[in-house]
Amino acid sequence: MVLAGGIGSRFWPVSTPTRPKQLLALASDEPLVSDTVRRIEPIVPLARVRVLTGEHLVGPIRGAVPGLSDASFLVEPRARGTAPVLLWAAHALHAEDPDAVMVSLHADHVIEPADAFRGLIADMARLARREDRLFTIGVRPDRPETGYGYIRVGDVLDPALDARVVDAFVEKPDRDTAQRYLDDGGYLWNSGIFLWRAGFFIEQVRRHTPELAPLIELLDRGAVDRFFEEAPSLSVDEGVLERSDAVAVVPANFSWDDVGAWDAVARTLPQDDAGNVTQGDAHLVDSRGCVAWSDDGSVVLFGVQDLVVVRTGDLTLVTPRERAADLKKLLERLPPGLTREG
Repeated sequence: MVLAGGIGSRFWPVSTPTRPKQLLALASDEPLVSDTVRRIEPIVPLARVRVLTGEHLVGPIRGAVPGLSDASFLVEPRARGTAPVLLWAAHALHAEDPDAVMVSLHADHVIEPADAFRGLIADMARLARREDRLFTIGVRPDRPETGYGYIRVGDVLDPALDARVVDAFVEKPDRDTAQRYLDDGGYLWNSGIFLWRAGFFIEQVRRHTPELAPLIELLDRGAVDRFFEEAPSLSVDEGVLERSDAVAVVPANFSWDDVGAWDAVARTLPQDDAGNVTQGDAHLVDSRGCVAWSDDGSVVLFGVQDLVVVRTGDLTLVTPRERAADLKKLLERLPPGLTREG
């Protein structure tokens, strides 16, 4: 299950509702959603890939990932967050195969090496057939990151994979707390990559998510539109994982980045000797640590440091890299005409 319905507002002005972040080439020459599908395809053929997205993105995603068919899409009638859409996906999969294991992937992650990722997913799938658990992949932090949620790990569940019981999910911390988590060593970043038996996930929703449990009968009757009309906006983390007593985490054996904002491309795209990243017709002189992106026209940076400069159409964004993650706040304060589709 590939979650591909987000807008990616932190990549404004290039990312828009009709061309969101997952359709941008932020880590390779291909859009992120293409990278995601191709990464998993060697162990999950296209016939068993389902893309969860909105109707308006089906065409662009099919263009980005040749080989997808109409059957490859589960089209949300309306966006309600990850808990309702993953419940719907699990219900559809369970009806097709009561023993099925599903893996939930975000369409905008950068993962290397792909072989290690696939090997871990295959091992976790075998573990999920044996253990009634909701599994997530955790990433060992290498910096005091304040933009990610954390997982506090508990007792060992499976020594071979170092799978552990989840003691707690922890919200995005301030910098001092994040540094303490890093020093402690008992915390992992929550990658948002999940794996479980579809039937067990449905059971956990029935037990722990009263906002959605009564609506399962609508899915039983095939009333998908009504299900999404009545479902609240709810994340799977908040609505299921943080409430369940059957969650486990497996540490990643690969590098991972969720490409959350413009400053992240400095980690996912090649840098020059001064730490600059450029895309399109961008020229930097006597500048360090900058991200310069141009969809059309030229961008020139001279004698500056740690800036993000993005040009698309008749819009140009300039912001310090340290403020790039705050673009949602910026969009709330701009005239509606500036936040148009692009």
